[in-house]
Amino acid sequence: MINVGILGLGFMGTTHLKAYQSAAGAGFPCRVTAVCDPVESRRKGLPDGLGGNIGAAVTERLFDPAQVKGYADAAVFFADADLHLISICTQTPTHVDLATRALRAGKHVLLEKPVALTSEDVQKVQQASESAGRICMPAMCMRFWPEWSWLKDKIDSMEFGACLSLSLQRIGGTPAWSRDFYLDATRSGGAIIDLHIHDADFIRFCFGDPAAVTCVGYKTGGAINRMTTTYHYPGGPKLITAEGGWMSSGVGFRMRYIAEFEHATADFDISRTPQLLLAADGKSDAVSVDSLSGYDLEIRHILSAVGGGTSRMIASISDAVATAKLLEAEIQSVNSGERVSLSS
Repeated sequence: MINVGILGLGFMGTTHLKAYQSAAGAGFPCRVTAVCDPVESRRKGLPDGLGGNIGAAVTERLFDPAQVKGYADAAVFFADADLHLISICTQTPTHVDLATRALRAGKHVLLEKPVALTSEDVQKVQQASESAGRICMPAMCMRFWPEWSWLKDKIDSMEFGACLSLSLQRIGGTPAWSRDFYLDATRSGGAIIDLHIHDADFIRFCFGDPAAVTCVGYKTGGAINRMTTTYHYPGGPKLITAEGGWMSSGVGFRMRYIAEFEHATADFDISRTPQLLLAADGKSDAVSVDSLSGYDLEIRHILSAVGGGTSRMIASISDAVATAKLLEAEIQSVNSGERVSLSS
């Protein structure tokens, strides 16, 4: 039985909680036995009613407080000897310190993205994970999103021939929740780090590190909040781009990809039904995938890893280091107006 603790019970912490509960209901040997949050009502299982880009706000009671320990102090929480795995769902500037302390306390960690704003800080978490001999998995949920893992499989298998081009789009209104955090570039890193990270990471997941990037965009409030990046892969796909950012508040969230293969084109759009279409031989058909969300599947993956059921991590802390370096190259490209090479 894997005893789980959740640190931070805002929208994302609540999402993790429900995913663990779903996993337990599906037969995974896990249970949430403790939570940690400075807000007393959250420690009692009362939700905030906050939402995010994907998924509705939760309004029902989250858990029975008689069955789940509630901690206000992270140090006491980490000292709970019954805990094996901790989900850290706090704001980005706290991640390095909290993850390091959890790992040193002997816990495995699922750490929300972005791990940190710089690759140097992400490396500190990597070192702590290696020193402790514990898993620290970044919560890169798009690697697990069914329609996206389907795309990864088709790229790898070359079922439709080689991938010729891939364009991704992730755009939404400026977050209406936790605005003091998201609009402070020194804390959130802006949209290029907090939002666009998903697509940058997924491109690395599919194709490895590019030789270079060209990123154009502009800043608002001191952060790069709107950008389009071209990823250069000599000998690989001819055209890979990712457009992302925050626009005016109230703009609906858009998440889309179009992947062109030699013999087919895959088209995903979160705003329609069916979301994933495959065009080939003059017709377009819906594609059926797993009904679970990427959040559910990433939770089940780390549970399998902690329980010894898998030795190959789909997302690792070393991946988080490399993705942070890729984002740093994109930021450099925006600031310089030039193509930027990635060092090996």
